[in-house]
Amino acid sequence: MANPKSIILTGASRGIGLAIARFLLKDGHKLFLVARSGEPLEKLKGEFKGQVEYLAADLSDFKVGPKVVSQTLKAFSRIDALIINHGTLSPVTRIADADPEQWRSAFDVNFFSAVPFIKPALPSLRETHGRIILTSSGAAAHSYSTWGAYGSSKAALNHLAMTLAVEEPDVTTVSIRPGVVDTEMQVEVRGHNSLMDEKDAEKFKTLFETGKLLKPEQPGNVMARLAVEASKDLNGKFLSWDSPELDKYQY
Repeated sequence: MANPKSIILTGASRGIGLAIARFLLKDGHKLFLVARSGEPLEKLKGEFKGQVEYLAADLSDFKVGPKVVSQTLKAFSRIDALIINHGTLSPVTRIADADPEQWRSAFDVNFFSAVPFIKPALPSLRETHGRIILTSSGAAAHSYSTWGAYGSSKAALNHLAMTLAVEEPDVTTVSIRPGVVDTEMQVEVRGHNSLMDEKDAEKFKTLFETGKLLKPEQPGNVMARLAVEASKDLNGKFLSWDSPELDKYQY
C-alpha cells in the first residue's frame, strides 16, 4: 500500500474491535490498539510486523487517551482515523433499583472516556482530514428495560458525533449501530435474561439459537472501510452498519 493510514482503535482485543483490526492490518494500515487485555494485541503485533503498537489499559482512566495519542504520533507521525469501539453493558438493572455510582461508571467507560481520545487527536485529524468512527447501539434509539445506563450513554455518543460534525468540519465523524453481533456482550445479555423483560430476553435468545447473530466481521469490515474512506456527506450521522446509505462500504 502506497499510503497506509495511521489509525487508533479501542476495544481491539475481541469481537468487533478485533475484526476491525484484522481487516485494516491485512490492508496494510498502521494501528495503535487499545484494550484491557494485552495478550491479543501482542499477538497481532507479532503477526503484522511493523504495523502495530498497543497499550493495555483500563479505558475508564482518562489519562489513557492523551497517552495513546502521543504514542501514536511518536510511532506513526500522524493520525488518519480514530475508532472508539470500547463499551460496557453493565449495570443491567431497572431505574427503580439503580445505583447512581454504577451509572456514573458506565458513562465513564461508554461516553466520557471518548473525549480524552478525541480532544488531543483533533489537531492531527484536522490536518489529515481524518475520520472518527463511534461504535453506538440500537439501544441508543430503542429502549430496553434494564439497559438504561447503556442506551443513554450510547445516545450521548451519537450527540457527540453531531456536535463534532458542527464544530470540526475538516473531520468526518460517524456513529454506527453494529446490530446484534455474536460477541462476549451477547453472552452477557443472555446471562441477564431473568432481569430483562421476557420479550426482550426471548428476542436475543432466539437470535442466538437460530444462528441469526451477525459475525463480528460483518459490521466490523464496514466500520474499517469507513475509518479509511467515509465520505463527508455522512458527517454527524447515526447509521446502521447495513443502512442503504452505506451500500458502497458493504462490498
